[in-house]
Amino acid sequence: QVQPVESGGGVVQAGASLRLSCADPRRTNPLLAVAWFRRAPGKERELVAAINKRGDGTVYADSVKGRFTISRESAKFTAYLQMNSLKPDDTAVYYCAAKSGGSSDYVPQNAAEFDYWGQGTQVTVSS
Repeated sequence: QVQPVESGGGVVQAGASLRLSCADPRRTNPLLAVAWFRRAPGKERELVAAINKRGDGTVYADSVKGRFTISRESAKFTAYLQMNSLKPDDTAVYYCAAKSGGSSDYVPQNAAEFDYWGQGTQVTVSS
């Protein structure tokens, strides 16, 4: 069973950068589509970015386009979310999710599609 584990969250000032990591310590299955979701206080969970199994297809929320980059290293069973030019509105708990089925070029975006979820990592951006 895949168990994603997130790391890299923290408290930073606006304009700073952070890189979140999502690893599968059990190294169960490298061929997964991966996404980052976030939930801010008082708001619904939203998709931040997603990447397909092949690593050549990505989707981003409009609010993070040009600032965030999702990537993966399948050989290391790890995915990343590079977050630049952080804003206070990016403050949230960030969750990594993984999907085992589907074609290799498909980029899942709906939370219901994902089979495995991490516990989340807090990102706080101060103004």
